[in-house]
Amino acid sequence: MRWIYLSPHLDDAALSAGGWIYDQVQAGNPVEIWTIMCGVPPTTELSPFAQVLHYQWGMETAEQVVHGRRQEDINAANILGAVTQHFDFLDCIYRQGKEGQWLYGDIFVDPFPDEEDLPTRIAETISARLKPDDKLLCQFGIGRHVDHVLARRAAELLGRPLHYVADVPYLFNFPEQLLPHTEGMIETVERVSEAGLAVWQEAVGAYASQISFLFESPEAMRERIRQYWAEKEGLHIWKLD
Repeated sequence: MRWIYLSPHLDDAALSAGGWIYDQVQAGNPVEIWTIMCGVPPTTELSPFAQVLHYQWGMETAEQVVHGRRQEDINAANILGAVTQHFDFLDCIYRQGKEGQWLYGDIFVDPFPDEEDLPTRIAETISARLKPDDKLLCQFGIGRHVDHVLARRAAELLGRPLHYVADVPYLFNFPEQLLPHTEGMIETVERVSEAGLAVWQEAVGAYASQISFLFESPEAMRERIRQYWAEKEGLHIWKLD
């Protein structure tokens, strides 16, 4: 039996559940992180929005960004003890519409109609690699990041039982969005050891290009993760009744 973490981007699984991933692996459970939106775009042209983000990440080309962030993900997964799989769907900042227009100049927006078939295509790709006894975990889409919303829709199209976790760090910025997502669900808390907490923080730190984008500093990241863990010394997980 494998635990499959469906991660929209190259950091989301570690951010949202890194400590439990580590403890699961230490308990002898195979864990894989499947990152969906981490393909290299077919053009070297970048939207103005992508150019701004590249500057913030300290990288220039999309190929450099994707390969650099994939290596960060491999490093983080090695820290956690998990296996990685990288899919070739594009991050929203690189996606274009049917007429070639850039679709997204912001990440916190509803999916565009041009992408109504994207969750189905993602689900078909994921489904082809699943085994009957795999257990799946995905994120709610707190914060309304368009890629998180689309990844959840794809996961729910699989027609399999799902476990849900809150999106870190968006949960910290939009805590009021948690309750609507969890209504009618069963909540459990999986204990995360202190060693798991330390490895969780270390794994998130492996995404060096993203820390200043998501947190004020590495120290702030470690403190926010610690505070989240300290609420129950574990990770909140939800599933449908």
